[in-house]
Amino acid sequence: MIGRFVVRRIGVAIVQLAVLAVAVFFLIRLLPADPVARFVGLNATPEAYAAAKANLGLDRPLTEQFAAFLGLAGDGRVPGLLQGGLGVSWVSGAPVAAEVAAYLPVTLELIGLAFLVAILVGVPVGAWGALKPGGAADKGTLVYGLFAGSQPEFTWGIVFIFVFFVGLGIAPGPLGRLSPLTEPPDAITGAMTVDALLAGRPDLFLEALHYLMLPVLTLAFVLSGPIIKMVRENTGAALLSEHVLYARAAGLPARVVARDALRAAFAPSMTLIGVLFGFMLGGAVLVESMFSLGGLGQYAIRSILAFDYPAIQGVVLVISAISLAVYLILDVAHAMLDPRVTL
Repeated sequence: MIGRFVVRRIGVAIVQLAVLAVAVFFLIRLLPADPVARFVGLNATPEAYAAAKANLGLDRPLTEQFAAFLGLAGDGRVPGLLQGGLGVSWVSGAPVAAEVAAYLPVTLELIGLAFLVAILVGVPVGAWGALKPGGAADKGTLVYGLFAGSQPEFTWGIVFIFVFFVGLGIAPGPLGRLSPLTEPPDAITGAMTVDALLAGRPDLFLEALHYLMLPVLTLAFVLSGPIIKMVRENTGAALLSEHVLYARAAGLPARVVARDALRAAFAPSMTLIGVLFGFMLGGAVLVESMFSLGGLGQYAIRSILAFDYPAIQGVVLVISAISLAVYLILDVAHAMLDPRVTL
């Protein structure tokens, strides 16, 4: 059952990515921008402009450009989308797939740790507020959920830097992923904490976690708001459901009733977590810039400002593919947590 569902969803995801690839390729070329002038300057001679346009492949018809993007045309030296490539960056001249692979682990490490903290805090706090409806805990979690989720992350980043770095001195400054004086481990996965463990360097692992403390706290604080609010509302609804009322009437222990209610409440909350994860993949750029992390968000912004079409296309497709994979995993987990869901 689950196997057929996964295969079906993967097929749908491939179709979605194909449609997205076509849309991104053509829509980006409809923008009122001149990438050739961006590279040669506004005072370039007509000959230089024509040479740059030919070098970028923009002198060919759109259909030929799209065929080259797919890997169906060209000299074959640059793998196209059908061969697993994403083209070559117009700015750096390096394969976009290699650049994305270098920047993506930084963003995934940041977002993954932030979601871990937000879930570990948000789920029990939201359930605690729902178990005492109308009380101080219920009102407190409601106020916190609305307050934390309504603030932009860069505002809290500035506040946390001022409080924990400038004021208390217990957090490192926004200088990157490690101290400027520390030699980083060999890049194996691209995630500093994982590479430090693979290198057998627990000291580097702890230092990497220390430098990730403020950016993770910033994102986790913002993410915990909607998670607490969603878990609180779903737990409150689950406590009033028929099966929970029956469990109470049957005399089951309060902890068993609370566990069953939380399980029923957490399943629909996973949808929100998936949406937030996809949003944060592209929305963490301000936090990455503020703390000098150098993740995929910063790479995307630089590519947009430079009119680097291949890099923009690559970032959009990679983020979309990861988001679809996360949604698939959460759908399967949702069905495993809630037997009422059929795949």
